[in-house]
Amino acid sequence: MNNSAANTGRVLWAGLRALLVLTVICGVLYPLAVTGIAQVALPGQANGSEIKDASGKVVGSELIGQTYSLPLKEGEETPAPDLKWFQPRPSNGLGTNSVNTQYELILSGATNRSGDNGAVTGKDGREYCPEKPEEGTLCAQVADAKAAVVKDNSVAGYTVRPSEVPADAVTSSGSGLDPHISPEYAKLQIHRVAEKNHLTVAQVDKLVADHTDGRILGFIGEPRVNVLQLNIALKELTKG
Repeated sequence: MNNSAANTGRVLWAGLRALLVLTVICGVLYPLAVTGIAQVALPGQANGSEIKDASGKVVGSELIGQTYSLPLKEGEETPAPDLKWFQPRPSNGLGTNSVNTQYELILSGATNRSGDNGAVTGKDGREYCPEKPEEGTLCAQVADAKAAVVKDNSVAGYTVRPSEVPADAVTSSGSGLDPHISPEYAKLQIHRVAEKNHLTVAQVDKLVADHTDGRILGFIGEPRVNVLQLNIALKELTKG
């Protein structure tokens, strides 16, 4: 009986020592080592790829998109876009940032609707969105978004045609957090942004060109524009 108790005690003590040693190694030393290496080798990425404005204040991350909207009015469920800023891709999951100085993530995610949601089959056997799609379908969402893009970005002397609206202007990304838009969508917004901010089209066009990133290593991905970085530059330009 005593030998059995002693053996049990030795096993428990060995297990406890292993737990303590592994806790120190895996729960303390390893995380500290990885954190230290990351802070030395890749400090920006390790700290969340933060973006700072001209004053040095953190206004968001280059990895997460933001919306630019007007304050919610009484009776409104969705705030109207603040059209003096470049607008991101549509999303129901982005936090608001109407003054470009704060960020709050509420939720993220896509619509989870299939690509043919609300579509009808044509005579050629292909799926098409009808002229008047059923309310609540993806086709209706895209149609409403395209009409809004055409309306919001058509200003005196410049009219947007529906055929000029790129796909990323009317569809959200899979995560709902995409921080980038295509150069085509950014350029489509130039005339409206110039008018709202009392700038010349040439000034805003240069701003977009300066903030357009090419393909990674020249062949990976597509050219893109980070909306937050572009709007920070726009804010500084309007101050001048």
